[in-house]
Amino acid sequence: MDFAAYLGLFLSAFGAATLLPLQSEPVLIGLLAGGVGLPWLLVATASLGNTLGAVVNWWLGRQIDRFRDRRWFPVPPDRLEAARRWYARWGRWSLLLSWAPFVGDPLTVIAGAMRERLAIFLLLVGLAKTGRYLVLAWVTLGLL
Repeated sequence: MDFAAYLGLFLSAFGAATLLPLQSEPVLIGLLAGGVGLPWLLVATASLGNTLGAVVNWWLGRQIDRFRDRRWFPVPPDRLEAARRWYARWGRWSLLLSWAPFVGDPLTVIAGAMRERLAIFLLLVGLAKTGRYLVLAWVTLGLL
């Protein structure tokens, strides 16, 4: 079993789901193209890591009101309120976009700030992120 490959994929997917500037897609593609591991287990590993990384964002969002008035807080109050209004308008179904670059990670933070229930969050974010990895694996394996 390629434990190091799975662990590396899990960690890259976990980190990529946080606000860190990381990417997990090249790792998954490389492992699939190299024939390392079982494709279904690679997709499951990436999905689990990415979903759990998004939970970190959700938790940070839950804590956002504790820190929003600090000088070092990275989001201006007007942008935070705009994000809250956006989420209030589109609701939990917007979490199906949590896989998308640029908007997915902030969306998972604002879901926490809006007190989205963790069970709903996990279901929608898990579906979105797993779907992305399934499509990526399908395209990658189809091209090989």
